[in-house]
Amino acid sequence: MQEVLKTACDVSRLSGHVQIRQDAVRDFSKKLHESCIEVPPWNRTYHFYDSEQKTVLYLLVLDALNFCFWPAEEGNRWEIIWGSKRLSGYFALAASLSQAMKSGIPLEQAGYLEGLSLERFREILGGSGELQLMERRVAILNELGHVLEEEYHGDASRLVEAAGGSAQKLVGLLVDGVPSFRDVSEYRGQQVYFYKRAQIFCADLNGAFEGRCWGQFEDIDQITAFADYKLPQVLRKLTILRYDHELAQRVDNKELLEPGSPEEIEIRANTIWAVEMIREELASLGRPLKAFEIDWILWNLGQQEEFTSQPHHRTVTIFY
Repeated sequence: MQEVLKTACDVSRLSGHVQIRQDAVRDFSKKLHESCIEVPPWNRTYHFYDSEQKTVLYLLVLDALNFCFWPAEEGNRWEIIWGSKRLSGYFALAASLSQAMKSGIPLEQAGYLEGLSLERFREILGGSGELQLMERRVAILNELGHVLEEEYHGDASRLVEAAGGSAQKLVGLLVDGVPSFRDVSEYRGQQVYFYKRAQIFCADLNGAFEGRCWGQFEDIDQITAFADYKLPQVLRKLTILRYDHELAQRVDNKELLEPGSPEEIEIRANTIWAVEMIREELASLGRPLKAFEIDWILWNLGQQEEFTSQPHHRTVTIFY
């Protein structure tokens, strides 16, 4: 995704609020190389998988909703009970959608998505607490179902087939054809491309199908890091990202950053570019990893308590 990398680099070069510390990039890359940390395998515990087209639609629905899991200030975090575990965030969404499909709720049918109501969607998710932007989530599923019905005969696998084995083309089909995937901002008069959820759909297909069948892409190495709120939290803890004093205070005080504000764009763009710098450093050390594989390593680190001592930035958005 050259436009994503190019504009991330451009923003990083011009950034006034966020900086990348190159010495910290080198130190972390060396440590990552020497520790032989493996790329996390695809998690089959919480995700739906049936080796067929239903999995493609499941992943598309999951990634269409893959954003904003932190609770609003006045609310409680959304959680579900999964066996003996209490899940929240992304894994709670993955598990609740998986359970719904296993129980016969036809989330794999585009027509069902197109007509899904807010009340019914709340019942499907279950759990306690509240996910933010619930009305937007339902509208996104309605939109997705409509596009699949109109353009792909209701079959998400036809969308993937239309990409012809190219992750870049699949991202393009999503951002051009489904408005809610159009993750683009403007910074100093220049468009900046992120495409977080469209790109993560390609990576999830690749992971779920182990690089075969619906997950086989000749250019999967072109996928960048996924600019969300967890990765910059980890990169800041690693001292790879440095915020200026005012931004650091705002993030630490859990103040909302406006979508499309210079601070928010700089955090996301520098996250992408920092991961690209790590990728290049690892390659020079003889440890070639794809950007999204480094993303997965960092995201998993972000689930550890030591990486949550400082808050993540907060932006109410459908894009991450």
